[in-house]
Amino acid sequence: MRLPERRPERVTVLAGGIGGSAFLRGLIKARPDAEITVVGNTADDITLFGLRVCPDLDTVMYTLGGGISEERKWGREDETWVIKEELAAYGVEPTWFGLGDKDVATHLVRTQMLDAGYSLTAVTEALCARWKLPVRLLPMSDDRIETHVVVDDPEQPGRRKAIHFQEYWVRHQAAIPAHQIVAVGQDKAKPAPGVLDAIADCDVLIIPPSNPVVSVGTILGVPGIREAVRETSAPVIGLSPIIGTGPVRGMADKVLAAVGVASTASAVARYYGSRTSGGVLDGWLIDSSDAIQADSIAGAGIHVQAVPLWMTDETTTAAMADAALTLAEAVRR
Repeated sequence: MRLPERRPERVTVLAGGIGGSAFLRGLIKARPDAEITVVGNTADDITLFGLRVCPDLDTVMYTLGGGISEERKWGREDETWVIKEELAAYGVEPTWFGLGDKDVATHLVRTQMLDAGYSLTAVTEALCARWKLPVRLLPMSDDRIETHVVVDDPEQPGRRKAIHFQEYWVRHQAAIPAHQIVAVGQDKAKPAPGVLDAIADCDVLIIPPSNPVVSVGTILGVPGIREAVRETSAPVIGLSPIIGTGPVRGMADKVLAAVGVASTASAVARYYGSRTSGGVLDGWLIDSSDAIQADSIAGAGIHVQAVPLWMTDETTTAAMADAALTLAEAVRR
């Protein structure tokens, strides 16, 4: 008698841009036969020069499709900047955000399709078809959500103003204090088609070392997604984006401060919370150097393991991904 074929392992990942993409490379290497669905952050999205730009979705797409700039970790390889230079010559603002010539083609296609009435989910699927991704990439929502950061207004001392997250990060390099993070439009948004099913039907759900506030946090903030994560039968395993007191990459420490969370692996684990106490985590991987924090995390009702978490190359990152999946098995038992 022929035995039925075993179905592939289904893994769902809630991912931001650079950190999420790097982790996904390792996950694919660790589990090449798995069916991987990526729910991408879209709250970093912005309209510039009439074009709709989705930085995190594009970073995942370019990275897994082989088109990313390996040096910058964002944008296209062998990029040119003629359009940026011409816009600057015309005095068109903003000059602090540059779109590469190859990258513009992606945004042109996206904007044309959105203007024609296609959903962001359909547009993302069409764009990804060119890159032949080994994963399914879904935006967290088809609705418009944009993260803004409340900062001090340099032109009006004593007052504050809200600026788009891209201005805070790209123009100011997160060098000015962030007082509040606001995801505009999030409260009225709905999960994109397929997102809730991907969470409910997976075997393991992974939260990679992406920014817990402006990447993973905005995904979880879409009404219905946090609830789906809490209710899934799959183990939910996270990887700390903080090693020591600093972020693995980016400025997670700056935005964590804005929401009153310390920049430590233990504090971020408590920020996400245990599923047994209304949070979203079953397990949490911390870096070996932070092993002293393990008891504090376990005390919050979260399974914890200390392993090397620096994503120095694909082999090291694959070992991280394997550790996350192994921890999921331990949680499941």
